[in-house]
Order: sequence, then C-alpha cells, then structure tokens
Amino acid sequence: MSASRPVEDLVLPAEPLAEPGKQLPLVFQAPRRGKPAKHWIDLSVDERVEAVKELGLPAFRANQMSKHYFERFETDPTQWTDLPKDAREQVATQFFPNLVTPISEQRCDGDTTVKTLWRLHDGSLVESVLMRYGVRRGLGDEQQSGVRSTLCISSQAGCGMACPFCATGQGGLQRNMSTGEIVAQVMKAEQVLQSGQLPGGAGQVNNIVFMGMGEPLANYKAVLGAVRSITDPTPHGLGMSKRGVTVSTVGLVPRIQQLTQEGLPITLAISLHAPDDELRDELVPINTRYKVDEVLDAAWEYARETKRRVSIEYILIKDINDQVERAALLARRLKARGDWGWVHVNLIPLNPTPGSKWTASRKSDEQAFVKTLENWGIPVTVRDTRGQEIDGACGQLAAQLKD
Repeated sequence: MSASRPVEDLVLPAEPLAEPGKQLPLVFQAPRRGKPAKHWIDLSVDERVEAVKELGLPAFRANQMSKHYFERFETDPTQWTDLPKDAREQVATQFFPNLVTPISEQRCDGDTTVKTLWRLHDGSLVESVLMRYGVRRGLGDEQQSGVRSTLCISSQAGCGMACPFCATGQGGLQRNMSTGEIVAQVMKAEQVLQSGQLPGGAGQVNNIVFMGMGEPLANYKAVLGAVRSITDPTPHGLGMSKRGVTVSTVGLVPRIQQLTQEGLPITLAISLHAPDDELRDELVPINTRYKVDEVLDAAWEYARETKRRVSIEYILIKDINDQVERAALLARRLKARGDWGWVHVNLIPLNPTPGSKWTASRKSDEQAFVKTLENWGIPVTVRDTRGQEIDGACGQLAAQLKD
C-alpha cells in the first residue's frame, strides 16, 4: 500500500480563475463567506430536543416536528396545526429557514429528467438533477409500477478540483454548502415526486448520488452530516437505504481512508478517468498529489472494510484515454488488488461543455474498451447520458443564469 499525505497539508488559498486555456489551481480550502442560517437538519437529535425546550415547548414537540419534516416532507411549520398556534411562526423562523430558492427549471427526456438551478442565501448558485427511470410512455400521469428516481445533488458551490473537461471544475470554487443546504435539495425533490408532477405518477427518491457540483470529500463534515440525515431512520432522518447513496470523489486519499472508518456502507465512486499517472496528472489535477496507486489502494481498502463494491468512473475522451492499451492497464491495476468483485467500472461518454477541446470517443473505440475490460473479467457498464440537452449530464453543471 502507498503512503499518503494529509489533505490538511495541501490547503491552498483561493485564487482568481485562470485565463481561458490555462490550468486552474487546485483549491482545497473554500473561500470564507457568510454561513447560511442553521436549520433543523443541522441539529443532532439531542440538540433538537434542547432547542425546543429553550423555546418553552415540551420535549415531545421535537419528534413531532421531525415527523412533519422527514416523514411527510412538510417544510412550512406555519401549517402544522398540531403545534400551538402562537409557536408556529417562531418555529418556522428559528428552525426551518428556506435554504434553497428555485431560480429556473429545465426538462428533457420526456420530462423525466429535471435540472433545477438553486440560489443560496448569499447569491451562490448550484444545480441538482432529478431523473426518473422505468416510465412507460403513453400511460398518462397515473402511478406506474417499477418506476425509480435518482437525484444528483451538489455539495459545493463550484469546485476547486480544476478538472479541465468539467464545466463545474472550470468555474472554480465559491464556497462549501452546509448540511442543511445539501439535504434541502433532497427535500425539494421528494416534494416534487410526492405530488406526482413528473411522468410515472407519485413516488419518492430511491437513489442519491453526490455527483453534482463540488468535490464531496473536500466538504467532508457537511457531506457526512447529509449522508446521516438521509439515511438515519425516521423520524430523525429520511430513512433511505445506505445502499442507495453514492458519494463520488476525484481521489482525496485521506478522506477516503476516513470514510472507510465511519461505519457507513454507502457506495464510493472514484473519478479515475486514466489508469496511468502521466495522463491523469493532466485530466485530474489532484493526481499530482495522490497518484493512481494511492487512490486505488484506498478504494480497495474501502471495499474490503465495508463489503461494498467501489465504482470506478471513467469518462471516455476521443483519442485521449480510450485506447485498448489503457483499458488493459486499467484492468491489470484493478485485478492486482483483488479478484473478488470489489470493483465495477462505469464508463461515461464525454458530455460536451462550452470551449472544450475534447469530444466523446467513437462508438467503435468505446465498444473495444468495453470488450477489453470484459475479457479481463472486469464488470463494466456504459452510463446512459441523460440530460445533455439541458446541460444536466455528467460534467456539464455550471450553475449559470440564462439570458
């Protein structure tokens, strides 16, 4: 196993965006900006009880309020008629501030993919993407069996990892999001699905992927708090299965190691994109700090400890990283760490972004890459590139106001 350096040693100051065509700096420390108001989500169970008592309300009101919020997705305490009327406004103001405000919404794929642009309290912009699968066409809006929903959420406003093929990374890092702001995206999606506004009828979020804006493990404390809020049993959290949550990272090795010890068997996704250090240094600049072997060692250890298969995310870029020789190298490096199904490769055709010098691989090269991995016995799939028309696919989120 390779030695790793603490991420704290790599903290760099926020710097202005580089000129077009120049490599942006890696930024690990988010710029300090005004914190959002503390939300019910941000409080532990014990803190919720104490906060309610400080308002002069009995302790049982804390559970009552959590049931409204986490079980029924009701976010406006002024409408909670089982609370004393004279306490509702104070509860709303103190514990349930509005953290994310919708600015615009775009839909595609027959209205089954929805990208929402959110404004945070300080004007920062982030995006989330809600996707429904298994919707049968021509059946109207009645509830359909077998329909599932995946929500892709943001954890930072912008991103400091500077990957040159990613619109978010090229926009730089504005700030970290709070646990409350992260989970608020989930609550809004739950309300949309519960109301039956999308094709397939009323439903709920089945899977959550931290693959929106930001590097989740660079905002570790808030992201971990969000994961716990999402997976804690109701009424103290949303009660989702841990197996339905995926956290993606470009490879912050110390944080992967920390996550390994948390006792949360969620899915870890590694944005690898190249099996060799020379190319990955260019495509994923964090590789200049943590090399491929270090990242894969940490991923393997996560799989061994949690018994959860790791997903290797690999964007296919024409004539850059899509050669069969690189597919074979990737397979060798994965197999060298174990042959017990610890890993799955998720290939992603490159999605177009403004000003990019790269494009998606030819279909023939994509197929050859897949075949090479399969010949090595590596489980592999090619991701469905949904949301391209609305710049909502992988690597396209830029959180910009449209004219």
